[in-house]
This record gives sequence, C-alpha cells and structure tokens, in this order.
Amino acid sequence: MARLTVGTSAGEVLGLIASGEARTRGALARHTGLSRATMGERLETLFRAGLIDEGELAKPSGGRPSRVLALDTRRYVVLAADVGEDHVRLLLTDLTGRVVAERLGSMPVSAGAVAVLGWVTTTGRRLLDEADRSPHHLLGVGLSLPALVDHARGRVASPSVMTGWEGYDIEELVRQTFDVPTVVENDVNARGYAEHRQDWRSFDDLLYVKAGTGIGSAIISAGGLFRGARGAAGDIGHLRLSPDDGPLCRCGATGCVESLAAGWSIVRDLRAAGFDVSSTREAMDLVRGGTPEAVNLLRAAGRTLGRAIAYAVSLLNPSIVVVGGSLSSHHLLTGVRESVYSCSPPLATNDLRVVEGRGGERSGATGAALLAVARSLEPDAVNGRLRDAEPVRVAVGGPRA
Repeated sequence: MARLTVGTSAGEVLGLIASGEARTRGALARHTGLSRATMGERLETLFRAGLIDEGELAKPSGGRPSRVLALDTRRYVVLAADVGEDHVRLLLTDLTGRVVAERLGSMPVSAGAVAVLGWVTTTGRRLLDEADRSPHHLLGVGLSLPALVDHARGRVASPSVMTGWEGYDIEELVRQTFDVPTVVENDVNARGYAEHRQDWRSFDDLLYVKAGTGIGSAIISAGGLFRGARGAAGDIGHLRLSPDDGPLCRCGATGCVESLAAGWSIVRDLRAAGFDVSSTREAMDLVRGGTPEAVNLLRAAGRTLGRAIAYAVSLLNPSIVVVGGSLSSHHLLTGVRESVYSCSPPLATNDLRVVEGRGGERSGATGAALLAVARSLEPDAVNGRLRDAEPVRVAVGGPRA
C-alpha cells in the first residue's frame, strides 16, 4: 500500500489494522508518516471507542518487540441475513465473522420485502438482547438475496424471481429500524466472498461457482469482489452454450448453462427417464446411492458447466476455481476439471486449481456479515461514528506503551 499522508484519520488507521497491513505502532508509523504523538492520539480514539485491542508481543527480526494491534471483537457486532426460497438464516457475528447468535426462520422470499425485512429487524433485536448488546453496538447489516442486485442503489434488479421486492429501497427499509451501514448483495457473491475470506485468502484472483438448483458465480479480482458496472458480473448460469437447439431455460431463453447443468435440469431429465424425483436434493440422493443414470447426468452436467467455466478462465485468468452448492461433489468436479483443462488456454491453466468449496449452510449469511463489517469499517463510516459517539473507555488486554 502507498504511504498515507500526515493527515491520516483514525478510520484509515483502523483500516490498516483490520486488513493486517500494519498491526504494530511501528508499522503504522511507517505506513502513515504520523508522529509518535499523533499516532498515539489516533490509537487512543480507537481504544476508547472499543474498536481495537492490543495484545501479544510481536517478534520482529530486530529491534524492540511491539504489541500486536487487532480489532476488538468483544463489543461490536453486525447482523446478517441469508434470504432463501423458503427460509431466512439470521446471524449476529463479531467483527471477524464469528457467530454470536443465530436464528433460522420459515419465511418464504415470496412474502415480499416488507414482511421479510420486518422479520429480519424484529428478530435481529431479539438476537441483540440475547447477546447482551444494544442497537448502539450494531455496526452494520448485511443481506444476501437470491437474485441479481443493483448494488449501487441497494435494490433487487428487475426482472427478478423475487416477487414483491421490485422497486423497494431495501437499505431504507432496514434503516427504519437500524440506522447503520447496510449492504445488499447477491447470494452467490456473498458465498464467494465468504469462501475467499475464510478459506482461500492467499489467492487474490478467485472464481467461485455455485452449482445447485440454479447456477451462478462470484468473481474475486485483486483480492476484492468484482460486481461489474451494474452488479451483473458472474451471471454464468445464463451464458447460452446451445442457443439454437438447447432446451428451454427458466429465464425464457434456450440453451443456457442452467438448462443444461443446473439441479432443476437434472431433475427434469431424471423424470423423463422414469424416476420419481421432484427436487435437487432427491436427485443428489440418487447420486449418493450410486444410481447410474443420476451419476452419469451429474458428470455430464459437470462437463457442461466446465465449458462455461473455461470461458471465464480464459477471460479472467483466476488462480483458483472453487465450486460449491448442493451439486458440488466428486462426480461434478470430475466433469468440470475435464472441460476446464481441455478447453482453456494452457497459460491460464498451468497453475490453476479447481477445488470443492468448503463453505457450509451458513456461507451466504457469513459472507453478508463480512461484507457488512467491511462497509462499516470504511474510513468515512468509522470517522462519522467516532464523531457521534461518546468516548466510553473499555478494558483492553496488555499495556499500551
């Protein structure tokens, strides 16, 4: 990172600590050019606000040992919701994404924005109470939604499968209860962000593909989430591989990746073959039971999906492709790898890894939480909060000398 100016704010100092770029007083001084006295003032402000802690001694190669600065995870929290087709997973997490409280509610997305977000905010208050926190301790809110999102406007993009959500200012609906920074994100982007931050952080360029009932992808470029001009980047499921003679997709087009490789298309083909299945879960039960027709369809889906991923690999040149979702398995990845390595340029695949995702059922909500933390810790948000907050001192570990 380039050296910051002598006017470096407390919010910018916090950003250096949170990112790990500078975690001792000496490293902060080198990054910012601030004097010892001025740096002490910035840090004291952050200590008093309960945003940072000072702990173990670092062991530098030479010179005096320094205590490591880190986010204080004992005071502030974020609220995150992963809105699914028929349920909402709600998490209260600390600033590292560790779950403090959780609730799973039977709330269909079709109930509409007002009903779903009403449940989120009402239940969110209960989780705050259970965790012995007040709304003052809430730094931000993150929402993971099963649709394309106009990120700049905080709204579901139209057309959408989310009936009853079009036109609503989602951030404003949340602010009616919690006046904090709010992030509205597509669920695949949220999952991909969680995978990167928690399991694959050493890879700056990552492509995450969610293969389930539907198909989508998230792009991590230079360590950050890439959304494109309007939030539509990564919509790999509706890349038309067979536009002339392919099957009809749910979107109304023909030959989309989803119509050839998604969970619902495997269910369609199994039913045509005489199997009594009605969901992706039931189709995967057949795969796990070793039913040859189901296994063959899943491997074929992997090869088809791999062709689409190969196009993305050629364009984006990621270091790693992570495949998650309910279809993710050895059989699917076998087909994906076959197509990716045979259809992509050699230079793009020389060191490319194609791996199965590690995120579980919480990954969408966890990603939304981590995105909310990132938004809440942006310098302008932190500086605004520091201006408005009372300077309440909290206990921290270790001396500050």
